[in-house]
Amino acid sequence: MPTADTRISADRRTVLQIMASLGVSVSLPFLSARAAARRRDERPRSLITLWMGGGMSQLESWDPHPGTPSGDVLKSIPTSLPGLEISELLPQMAEQMHRVTVIRSVTSLEGDHERGTMFVKSGYRPDPTLTYPALGAIAASQRPDPAVEIPQHICLGTTQFFPGGGYLGNEWDAFRVFDPGRPQDNLTSDVSGDRQARRLAGLQKMNERFRHGRPVAERVTLHQKTIQDALRMMRSDQLRAFTIDSEPESVRRAYGNTAFGRGCLVARRLVETGVRAVEVSLPGFDTHVSNLEGHRSQLAILDPAFAALLQDLHDRDLLESTVVLCIGEFGRTPQINPAAGRDHWPHWFSCVVAGGGFRSGCVVGQTPGTVPDVRRPKPKDPVTVPQLCATVLTALGIPWDEEVMTPVGRPMKFAGQAPRKSLLIG
Repeated sequence: MPTADTRISADRRTVLQIMASLGVSVSLPFLSARAAARRRDERPRSLITLWMGGGMSQLESWDPHPGTPSGDVLKSIPTSLPGLEISELLPQMAEQMHRVTVIRSVTSLEGDHERGTMFVKSGYRPDPTLTYPALGAIAASQRPDPAVEIPQHICLGTTQFFPGGGYLGNEWDAFRVFDPGRPQDNLTSDVSGDRQARRLAGLQKMNERFRHGRPVAERVTLHQKTIQDALRMMRSDQLRAFTIDSEPESVRRAYGNTAFGRGCLVARRLVETGVRAVEVSLPGFDTHVSNLEGHRSQLAILDPAFAALLQDLHDRDLLESTVVLCIGEFGRTPQINPAAGRDHWPHWFSCVVAGGGFRSGCVVGQTPGTVPDVRRPKPKDPVTVPQLCATVLTALGIPWDEEVMTPVGRPMKFAGQAPRKSLLIG
């Protein structure tokens, strides 16, 4: 299989750290190609997850079967990867498929929205005795960047099930931004500096009284840490990464003027700043009714944003250090139901992954073009959810089998199965 192109990568992290240590405000400049080449392999990697909330249909997106009982009426179109065709609803992504790996045979054991989401985001099936951390929380906690003054695990957009820190602690829950690209509320003070200082002094006295005799409550609620982190964030120039007004109009137009499109642009700005994990949510794929119409509307949002994100990361020498994963909690049935919809189907579905050490120009797995016997559904070359999660962690430079002691004294590995190393370069 072909490997990803070797490209010169800019080590922005080194500049951020040096400038921060000197007390200099940090913007978002590029390094020279020569400096980038020297430090390319040392730059920590980040994760951008494009979350297709509700369960995107593989048949209307990455794994069409036109002319078959499963395929409905959509056509497939050729892509920049010879021999690969995807849905006609993704024309801009068709031009980017040489940069990605398509996995058409992801298999899950969970067909419920909440349980499926928790499984795919963490690699572990839900357990009433333990809450598992999302991959983004693991990435942020295991590869933090001390130069970053904003949260290192961020969720952009509206989703029903936010990625959390699980047994790693609430401090690794995703920071939520519901309307990405817009100025955020409560991040700047609406009073003068002197008045703000008096307020903070009064708050400090209240905190000291609260802590007196309540050491456990103060630690468990993360009260003081939350205040300190919030103040540090409010004072940081890195808050500019959350807004897109400074971006050229042509760039904003390429991503699309939607919450998801703006979220993808903000995600690029965040990883450029040094944020370790970003999730951008696109809901609306739970198409039990009118599946085709639902996918027409949502893929019209996904297509330009995803394509622009990949191109932008590549142009800025960030794709090699950023894993981009597009996935939902499961797929949708090969059968069309009486309401012209497709129902939940965890037995096989598709995801797209790019950058960060993953191979490019690959297609993994094959699925039937006819309605299968639902009692024994099997794709060719299946990739399990735990395998996928372990592979993402490996690409991020995090040992998948590292054991962490949970708060209840139970040792847990970050992933429950070994990675599929054939998906990675080298």
